[in-house]
Amino acid sequence: QYIISIMKSAIIAALIGSAAAFAPAPVAKTTSAINAFEDELGAQAPLGFFDPFGLLSGDVSQERFDRLRYVEIKHGRICQLAFLGQVVTRGGLHLPGDIDYSGDSFDSFPNGVAALIGPDSIPFEGQGQIIAFIGWLEIAFMRDVAGTGNEHVGDFRNGYIDFGWDDFDEETKLQKRAIELNNGRAAMMGILGLMVHEEIVPLGY
Repeated sequence: QYIISIMKSAIIAALIGSAAAFAPAPVAKTTSAINAFEDELGAQAPLGFFDPFGLLSGDVSQERFDRLRYVEIKHGRICQLAFLGQVVTRGGLHLPGDIDYSGDSFDSFPNGVAALIGPDSIPFEGQGQIIAFIGWLEIAFMRDVAGTGNEHVGDFRNGYIDFGWDDFDEETKLQKRAIELNNGRAAMMGILGLMVHEEIVPLGY
């Protein structure tokens, strides 16, 4: 019951945060921030430069903007994977074999939030391995290594992976970066919606 109460509180907080994201921008926002970043990638129709929480208000440096963009891109990528994982597993596709030596198969565990929290969730040892694997990826690969020729914030090629990126012209590169940014933003709202609905449906909503 304690865990369920915490989860309900988290869902309520997430709903409030997502609602605030659609609130109009504060009137007191200084024009200096707007002028400095209104042409940045992601400031596009119909919203244009959209900063409802005023994170870029006042005298903000390019370094501050780049840090926020770095976080946005990374969260977007994580949420794209999470949303895809929801779609795949709920479609009936799971890894073959067993998840442990006790003979519990991958498809024997529930999908979504229930796989992490609840009576039928993955044991702590299994979740610990997942967290450790993500941490290893974060330290070893999912970072921007200076001096490796990365072109922009969120470029994690680090000189050893390309997939034809260098063959694109500048216009195509900007287009693909914009597509990734928008897909990430949509995925953040999408996975939040899936998690919220999974938790509120049993409550009768």
